Amino acid sequence: MTRTLMITTLVLGTLGAGTAFASEEACNVPMSDWQPREKLQQKLEQEGWKIRRIKTDDGCYEVYGFDKDGRRMEAYFNPETFAMVRGQEDD
Repeated sequence: MTRTLMITTLVLGTLGAGTAFASEEACNVPMSDWQPREKLQQKLEQEGWKIRRIKTDDGCYEVYGFDKDGRRMEAYFNPETFAMVRGQEDD
């Protein structure tokens, strides 16, 4: 039982580290290539989002707001391409 618990913990820890690493890689963009956050806000609002706040976090734009379906979201976007790197409902 203890061995199974250790293996499960190790696997889950590795998966979490992979997610963090993936978002760092996706937002590894020189500042000279960043687009203005106002442009991201405009893009998202055209897609139906209601934006509460946009800030910079770990080289990404971190957006707090509501998506087109009204779900409260916390999402990270590549500052060059505006591709969503990671997003989750913010309960």
